[in-house]
Amino acid sequence: MQVRSDVLSAAELDQMRASCRLAAATLEMVGPLLRAGMTTLDIDRLVHDFIVGHAAYPSPLNYRGFPKSVCTSINDVVCHGIPDATVLKDGDIVNVDVTTYLPAKNGFHGDTSATFFIGEPSAMAKHVVEVARQALEVGMAVVKPDARIGDIGHAIQTFVESKGCSVVRDYTGHGIGRVFHAEPSVPHFGRPGTGPRIRKGHIFTIEPMVNIGGYATEEMADGWTVRTRDRSLSAQFEHTILVTRTGCEVLTRRSQPLVNSEDRPWVQLGPLSSPTSAVRSEDGAAADR
Repeated sequence: MQVRSDVLSAAELDQMRASCRLAAATLEMVGPLLRAGMTTLDIDRLVHDFIVGHAAYPSPLNYRGFPKSVCTSINDVVCHGIPDATVLKDGDIVNVDVTTYLPAKNGFHGDTSATFFIGEPSAMAKHVVEVARQALEVGMAVVKPDARIGDIGHAIQTFVESKGCSVVRDYTGHGIGRVFHAEPSVPHFGRPGTGPRIRKGHIFTIEPMVNIGGYATEEMADGWTVRTRDRSLSAQFEHTILVTRTGCEVLTRRSQPLVNSEDRPWVQLGPLSSPTSAVRSEDGAAADR
């Protein structure tokens, strides 16, 4: 990632918000349709058709050779799972990672993901998913102007390890806007007071990948699929955020709880993750340059 994400003008930020809303709506569309017996290729078709049907382009498709429109990561797959004929089974967990490019030409990228339950999860699956869900909230909560990128990773790592899980080191959040992946890199581990200083108007993703076992990962022969080295379960949640004067605006906030993820009785959503109480920017427009 050599390109740095820029602070956007008011008009550009309106377009960025629109792309992020579409990404969020894509997850809302997918959730109720997930079931045992469907394939991850079915998920890819649903996502592709929905995004294209909204005059946008699925950012992963053909990105550095990635062959599909969405990443689907099941159980011990940490990230970048390629949709195929794999059949979802009762008890599986699956992360659906969506990025929209709106408009389809000269647009902006909106990036978000969530982990879903297929049928009834095991106690271990519940635990790793909920730790990942809450870890994202913990990371977003420390974002504010003049904080450091390392503060985000430290908060996430401290929380995750306090729950007996580990946070992946090999993959990070990133700046985003007209470019899919830009600086800054946002690790989900680290030391407070280190890394680039966060400024109002910056836009980046936070997307902790949390493992029930060790944090080491292994890339498969396809050059994309990443698994936990010890084959333990892994879960992830992701939002694209805008740094505001006092905190952050969750650009990919959802208008309703995700079916098969956020609608389960044991789920606890924090104020930044809740569809009804996501933080908005103070003026609803662009941050000052």
